[in-house]
Amino acid sequence: MINIKKFVKNAIIEDNGRGDLFFDVAPKGRFTARAICKSDGILAGVQYAKVLARTEKFDCKFLKNDGDEIKAGDVIAELEGKASILLSSERTFLNMLQHASGIATMANKYAKLMEGTGVVLLDTRKTRPQLRDFEKYASRVGGAINHRLGLDDCLMLKDTHLRTIDNLEEFVKKARKRISWVTKIEIECETLDQVKEAMHAGADIIMCDNMTIEQIKEVVVFRNENYPHILLEASGNINLETIRNYASTGVDAISSGSIIHQATWLDFSMKFD
Repeated sequence: MINIKKFVKNAIIEDNGRGDLFFDVAPKGRFTARAICKSDGILAGVQYAKVLARTEKFDCKFLKNDGDEIKAGDVIAELEGKASILLSSERTFLNMLQHASGIATMANKYAKLMEGTGVVLLDTRKTRPQLRDFEKYASRVGGAINHRLGLDDCLMLKDTHLRTIDNLEEFVKKARKRISWVTKIEIECETLDQVKEAMHAGADIIMCDNMTIEQIKEVVVFRNENYPHILLEASGNINLETIRNYASTGVDAISSGSIIHQATWLDFSMKFD
């Protein structure tokens, strides 16, 4: 919650600058308004919008919750407060809902396509700078599970890392002595031979990067026969048209940056009564 408060406060400062010019000439008294959705999708951002309301001291009653399906025309929230406060908060309030709801809606589309497969949907670190917590919160609301929040969550060796390593097995042994005992090591692989080397070296998770469905099926068979404890993640150019087929290969998880960076904002507006 501390991070949310800081995020909200910075968002307010960003929009208000040296102060809203409408503030000193705003009509007196209390006014009521409604936040209305103009797009179909999944609502997110409520947790942040409530903090904004408390910070700026206006009343806000949400009629929908994070994760609810919403339709164009739905009233999302009822607001009451001074005109100066409601209007100075309007854009920040709506931006949070629109941005988060767009991501939640995209994540939900992927999650629905994977229903019944038992495969976990993961987001990635492809987030906008300074917005990672916010965007990953939105993807969770939509049905995804967060992959790494940062470089300190898991030791992932991608192709760029591997180019700096001469002996993978020795490197993993060294890493095990330096990182936390509960921290996993994930290694990105593009071929079955790379998978075999990474599994032998002691990886906890293998990322099958940009592999075809046929290649991944081969990896799954090898894993099941030799290293059944190792988790498999598929990633790379997996979209709404192909994700169900990838989920049927036997992997444990599928990660997609599209959940966040290809999401389109939903449309919301605020109307005064």
